[in-house]
Amino acid sequence: MSRYARSTEMFNESKRYLAGGVSSMLRAAAKPVPLFFDSAAGTRITDVDGNQYLDYGLAWGPLILGHGHPAVDASVRRQLEKFCLIGAQHRLETSVARKICEIVPCAQLVGFNSTGSEAVHLALRLAKAYTRRPKIIKFEGHYHGWFDNILINYHPGAETSGKQLTSEGQSERVLEDVYILPWNDLKILEETLRRHQQEIAGVITEPILCNSSCLMPAPGFLEGARELTARYGAVLIFDEVITGFRVHPKGAQGLFNITPDLATFGKAVAAGYPLSVVGGKREIMELIPKGRVVQAGSFNGNPLALAAADAALDVLSAEGGAALIRTQQTGDRLKRGIEAALAEAGIPALINGVGTAFHISFTTAQKMSNYRDTLDRDDRLRDRFIEGLLGEGIYLLPDGRWYVSAVHTEADIDVTLAAVRKVCQAMR
Repeated sequence: MSRYARSTEMFNESKRYLAGGVSSMLRAAAKPVPLFFDSAAGTRITDVDGNQYLDYGLAWGPLILGHGHPAVDASVRRQLEKFCLIGAQHRLETSVARKICEIVPCAQLVGFNSTGSEAVHLALRLAKAYTRRPKIIKFEGHYHGWFDNILINYHPGAETSGKQLTSEGQSERVLEDVYILPWNDLKILEETLRRHQQEIAGVITEPILCNSSCLMPAPGFLEGARELTARYGAVLIFDEVITGFRVHPKGAQGLFNITPDLATFGKAVAAGYPLSVVGGKREIMELIPKGRVVQAGSFNGNPLALAAADAALDVLSAEGGAALIRTQQTGDRLKRGIEAALAEAGIPALINGVGTAFHISFTTAQKMSNYRDTLDRDDRLRDRFIEGLLGEGIYLLPDGRWYVSAVHTEADIDVTLAAVRKVCQAMR
């Protein structure tokens, strides 16, 4: 533990004042101890013990341009010299809104918030107001933020007939407003929409299940969801808080060529600054200026976050989205190399996802289609793998997820794959 001695000391001190010693409980799962960091630049981060790592956590995904991207930092500095918060209108609101509307297929109008949870909350409110119906369909294992009305059946155990709520303190009444279905099953989705047509306002889904092993949609599932929601008058909502501006220049909408009615964005849209977005059809979004739907927040349209987004969107959209296209290619090479190293060492594993966001499940399964398929994993083997890589200077998220940024280089991939092969051989 001496390699992480200072982080251990700081974590123990933090627990005296900060609940759990961390600011988000997901971070507490890191092993052998939640690390504390001193500096970061590009693809590398340095902890308080002086250990340097290649970063594939990317702050849980937002840092699509890595740490301290010069264009983003310069834009924020320019804005900081003017004001950091104004509580009124400024030119960056229009600039960023216009760019998002030009990039994102479903975005005819947008609204700004600060967090993904807020964006989802607004999208659900819009869907219910637009349809004048009270209920939402969500899918098992999908994460749409930590608010009461949607933090339901996120990571239940193998026996799903029991507890549906994720946190103590949630009102059980929220269960009355949600139908929970298995993902990638069009038959059940159609049956539920048909049977409860007059109740269901919308269907919300992660288009790639990034929060549960990065599962991909089954062929035809998203297309079917698009057709069914249109047929039964429900709003289709893509939660693109992770996939937006990461898996494709136009997000999952561009990757799968499917346009939802509403979509939520966060994380990568401002390259690490706190900004979330709801974008969608004009007739739905206009419920806000019409006064039918309330959207509020002192930090909405935050100038520093929008300055970051203004620059980040320019970088990501330049040359037809060349930066993200290259990033996908880099990540695909990394995925293939990891698969080869695991196979060579005889370690059963399955990698799901795309080049810029993927997950390694240590399992003998040949395929995963929905959340329940992810329950048969060897998470102890996962933890050994992650800790082994940490010792080799590779930093991952504690759930086994990998994020690749636009500034990860071929040399970074070479270093990473050498470390992966070393750890795999030690584990064989």
